Amino acid sequence: MKANQDIRELIYMKRLRNWQVANKIGISDSRFSVWLRTELSNERRERVEKALDQLINNK
Repeated sequence: MKANQDIRELIYMKRLRNWQVANKIGISDSRFSVWLRTELSNERRERVEKALDQLINNK
């Protein structure tokens, strides 16, 4: 199983793009891809989850 599979699946299921999440967090899409390669720290996971919540609720 890939690192951060739950986040990857949520992005896919909600029809979001990685660049949208990265933009909401305030980082580049390439940096976000690097983040997803290994397990996220608690601080980064919170930032990603907050961005996902905002993007999902705004749809």
